[in-house]
Amino acid sequence: MEILEYIHVNLDLEEIKRMLHMEKRGNWSQVQTLVESAQSLITARAAYKVCDIESKHEDAVTIDGRSLKSRVLRKNLNNVERIFPYVVTIGNRLEEKARACTDLLKKYYLDTIGNVALTATQKYLKDQLRSRYALNGMSCMSPGSLKDWAIEEQRSLFSILGDVESSIGVGLNKTLVMIPNKSLSGIYFPTEIPFYSCQLCQRENCSSRKTPYDEKMAREYGVLG
Repeated sequence: MEILEYIHVNLDLEEIKRMLHMEKRGNWSQVQTLVESAQSLITARAAYKVCDIESKHEDAVTIDGRSLKSRVLRKNLNNVERIFPYVVTIGNRLEEKARACTDLLKKYYLDTIGNVALTATQKYLKDQLRSRYALNGMSCMSPGSLKDWAIEEQRSLFSILGDVESSIGVGLNKTLVMIPNKSLSGIYFPTEIPFYSCQLCQRENCSSRKTPYDEKMAREYGVLG
């Protein structure tokens, strides 16, 4: 397992404004003060592993002796031999500050700032993988992001990586939610055509949606309905 520490996160002010719908109005000075205080509370780290795919089955792949069961993941890895399981986090200090905040609006602002910081940390990892392993196009999938890949597979993902909790401070609770909450896990894989789980997800009014639902694509992947 490879560890990336001391990741400097540049908080994208324009993205924060967009997510808070403050492009043209709103108390931005208050948010900017929170952004400045949040910066020192972010401890961004990442863990990843370079893995060869040992075998491919109809609806699963085997990595390090562990079966990952997902029709969609299997299809995405059809022409792939090497993948990159990962976990990224910004630590728990910003999360704790938000939890202790009694002002609900400030709590919401801090949570949004944390989401932007986490996305930036994930992008940093992606850029590092591209640079280190001479990759061009890359996509990722995460356990629980689709019904096709159950959240229970978090256990297998963490097991493949090793002792993630000792390495970067991220563990799983009894319901398989990552602690700290501002953490992301998944598998990066090389691809010529970008893939987003959103393309196969029918959930409406999702603030995290990156691209529209694609019914034709869902049919091709065998996950329609």
